[in-house]
Amino acid sequence: MKLFAAGISHKTAPVEVREQVAVKPSAIVDLAFVLKCFGHLDEIVLLSTCNRVEIYGTTRQATGHIKSLLHLLRPEQGGLDPHIYLYEDDAAVRHLLRVAAGLDSMVLGETEITGQIKNAYEIARNAGLTGRVLNRLFQRAFQATKEIRTHTAIGRGAVSIKSAAVELMGKNLGEDLARRSIMVIGAGQMAECCLGLLVKKGARSLLVANRSFDRAIDLAIQYGGQAVCLGDCLFEMPDVDVVIAATSSAETLLYRDDIERLMEARRHRPLLLIDLAVPRNIEPTAGGLENVSLYNIDDLETAAREAVRNREGELAACHRIIDTHVAALIEKLDTENGRRYETDETQLLCDFANTTAGLLLQAS
Repeated sequence: MKLFAAGISHKTAPVEVREQVAVKPSAIVDLAFVLKCFGHLDEIVLLSTCNRVEIYGTTRQATGHIKSLLHLLRPEQGGLDPHIYLYEDDAAVRHLLRVAAGLDSMVLGETEITGQIKNAYEIARNAGLTGRVLNRLFQRAFQATKEIRTHTAIGRGAVSIKSAAVELMGKNLGEDLARRSIMVIGAGQMAECCLGLLVKKGARSLLVANRSFDRAIDLAIQYGGQAVCLGDCLFEMPDVDVVIAATSSAETLLYRDDIERLMEARRHRPLLLIDLAVPRNIEPTAGGLENVSLYNIDDLETAAREAVRNREGELAACHRIIDTHVAALIEKLDTENGRRYETDETQLLCDFANTTAGLLLQAS
């Protein structure tokens, strides 16, 4: 029996190709049954995310036809083969373990893919699409991922500007953001991503300031915050701990004089300013004021690059863990397959002996 992993990912196909083969969650089970039937597969797990579409399966036939299964997911014919990869046996095991641990992700070491794989596996298992081999494979992948997360620093450190901003808050204010008041100026994609990360980190007191008050209200409702008119944001700042500026405006929105008067009203209680805008929304000289900490997008990019370098330094340790798990799983599967072969051979001999004895008795 062959174990395989086939698919396309952000490393082999552009987004316009990936979106053509992406599978809606509601269609995963039905399509998996179709692929299982057409591919003469014994077991199958179908994984579809924004960065990859993959089929994990087992088959008793040669795997030359496996790549063609990806074509069943694409309405348009042709042009897909150059983007498809196919791994077999120990290479397939190693691929899944790398993917599950975030080592094959666009953001090295990210954890979201682990949950997506667990969900895909549970869907397949509950639908009766998995068996002995894939059950062992995916359970081993989750064990390896847990070990990697526990014994390496592959997932530590913020590797995006937005996550670096949130991590910076934790370092400056303490880990418990639930006790801090945070104002986000802007309502575009960058601002919305920041709000999402802040909520995930436990922030509860959020203010959203924007020129379009309606848009500020929409985001405030979505993330459990309070909307503020941009012209009134300075009046709200005496009580906040952090101000994140993330607008598309080419204008300076907060000047040094504004911040200086603000600090007097705050009795010089520390204030953290994070300017994610380009051009900058906060006058740079405001960072020279007493008890004011100001970081711009270049500061955060530097922190993110350093985190990426640190994660890359953990790859060797991650690969050692994966190699150990791959060897253990392959040995386990080989042993079980040997036992099944011996059992089948013994049964055939018994059947032959019983048949022969029956014929001899009839002849006598």
